[in-house]
Formats: sequence, structure tokens, C-alpha cells
Amino acid sequence: MVDGNKVFGEDRRNLILSWLKQDSQPFSGKVLAEKTNVSRQAIVQDISLLKARGEPIIATSRGYVYYTDNKNPTAFTRVIAVCHQLEDTATELYTLVDHGVKIRNVMVEHPIYGDLTGSLMIKNRLDADAFLQKLHQTDATLLSKLTSGVHLHTIEADTQEQLEKACDALKTESILLE
Repeated sequence: MVDGNKVFGEDRRNLILSWLKQDSQPFSGKVLAEKTNVSRQAIVQDISLLKARGEPIIATSRGYVYYTDNKNPTAFTRVIAVCHQLEDTATELYTLVDHGVKIRNVMVEHPIYGDLTGSLMIKNRLDADAFLQKLHQTDATLLSKLTSGVHLHTIEADTQEQLEKACDALKTESILLE
């Protein structure tokens, strides 16, 4: 908490923005609420206001991050189509990160809303474990449930070979759609 006092309105949003810009690690709504002595709902509203102003804040399963596209200009990206059930989520995530691949997002095509995208930013087993733990703790539903397990991921790696090997491994697991 900031001096044990509630931080109000614009001062709070400026603080949140400052913290997000200074640290590449995600901040949960709960942590931001505790640091500013407000409710988590107040933080959700603050984040919405900051996003509406054009601040590139994304919500991940681990919390809010300030997105800066400081990716390696020599990194390779690919969008892959995959299909699996809930019980194979860990296999999918571990297969990708164990090959040095970062999972940027998940995308599904909704019949009413069109493309829905969720930011993941999973780059290692620690991130994957945090995602899986949050999934279990919240009893949330994966976006892929809307599409019978079919979904897309934007993935990124330092080399084309890492992407190829990761995709081959997903084929072996019968997860990659071709």
C-alpha cells in the first residue's frame, strides 16, 4: 500500500501505469489493489480507462503487463492451428516452450463475435505452470471450448528450426492441425 492510504483516480492510474512500464513481470489486479488500497474492481476500471486512452496494456492469466513490441527483429513468428481437449493443454504448452517457443496468444473464431484473441505470453514452463494453475483455481473455460478444441496460436522463436521442431512435436502429439 502507498502510505496505507487510498490512492485516488488519476493519481492511481498514473501509479499503475508507472509500475507496469517499469516491470516486465505481470501485476495481478489483487496486487495493484493492495498497493493502492482500493478494490480489485477499481483496478479493472482503471485498466479499462488506460486502455481506452491507447495505453498498450494487456491482461494475461498472470496479470496485467505493459506491452512493448521490443521483440527480437530476427525472431520468427508463425500462426498455427491446433486442436485438443482440456486434458491435453499442459502437453501443448510444454511441447512448445520446451522447444524454445514463446506462445503469444490464443485465437478462436466465434460465430457471433468473430475473432476472439487472448494474450498468453507464455515463454517457459514456469509461465505454463502459472497458466495451468490459474485455470484450475478459477475453474475457467478455455476459449477453445467454444470451438470444440480448435484454436490458433501465434508463436515466436529465435530460429526457424525451433518453430519446425515444435510443430513436428505437436504433430507427434496429434495436436497440430494440418
